[in-house]
Amino acid sequence: MRFRSDPQAIRGSIAPLMTPFTADGAVDHDGLTNLVRWQLASGTHGISIGGSTGEPGSQTVAERAEAIRTVAAAVGDRVPIAAGTGSAKLDETLELTAAGRDAGIDAALVITPYYARPTQDALFVWYRTVADEFPDLPIVAYNVPSRTAVDLAPETVARLFRSCDNFVGIKETTKDFEHFSRVLHLCGRELIVWSGIELLCLPLLALGGAGFVSATANIAPAACAEMYEAWQAGDLERAREIHYGLHPLVDLLFVETNPAPGKWVLEHRGLIGSGHVRPPLLPPSEAGVARIKDFLAEGAKYLSPAEGFTVEGKS
Repeated sequence: MRFRSDPQAIRGSIAPLMTPFTADGAVDHDGLTNLVRWQLASGTHGISIGGSTGEPGSQTVAERAEAIRTVAAAVGDRVPIAAGTGSAKLDETLELTAAGRDAGIDAALVITPYYARPTQDALFVWYRTVADEFPDLPIVAYNVPSRTAVDLAPETVARLFRSCDNFVGIKETTKDFEHFSRVLHLCGRELIVWSGIELLCLPLLALGGAGFVSATANIAPAACAEMYEAWQAGDLERAREIHYGLHPLVDLLFVETNPAPGKWVLEHRGLIGSGHVRPPLLPPSEAGVARIKDFLAEGAKYLSPAEGFTVEGKS
């Protein structure tokens, strides 16, 4: 929570954790703690829990709140925590954001309300309501139109940034790179902008982005962190080398619906006890596993070592 008063410090590679489940489908809090330990040892700059990669839509509000508490306890104040606290329902969003605040998160990552397809005025009121309810907690919008069927327009982001002191940033998960540029043009670099699109993580830094929340960090946290650090140090050639080197691992993650392929990798590397995904998702198919193995071999150089973090019963 020490970063709450300085949200500009929430920069770099922020890992959006997958939520491990036991083989019978319960949230595996020991596995979640183990993943946090591995991420921190790998040099990750921040931790996120409760985003799309964490399967929040398949969990109850109570399960999501408990997962936030588990992560907050495991991280302590070592790196910033940006917890996904959004929902399609306002009461659930407020409940989860309160739980995150009380657990000690540094920022609330609030997804645009999905399915309803609200207008831009309605989105403005939605975020302003959340920001007003938690004036001492930084609020970051999570714009992911491919999942929510609504796009938070750059003009609405700017309106929120001007109107709410604690509306501090946005995670942009759109492949429209012009959208990123327009958001930063309207708001200035004081707005924290993270990329949620894996292959736009490095390009966004050139526009003034603050970092990225990339699913790739679930299997290659050290490489993702090094890419950001190389950029910051002015070693553009090394940053580009990592960017292109991560391509096979990015493709791996989306062989079938994220996070099933990544969970398969984590289980087979011994970092979680089960690759279980909750309905409506399924584990990777036989054909999917074959493709995962091919991409894994191609990108093996960039996988972070798992030694010392394997869970009981896994090698």
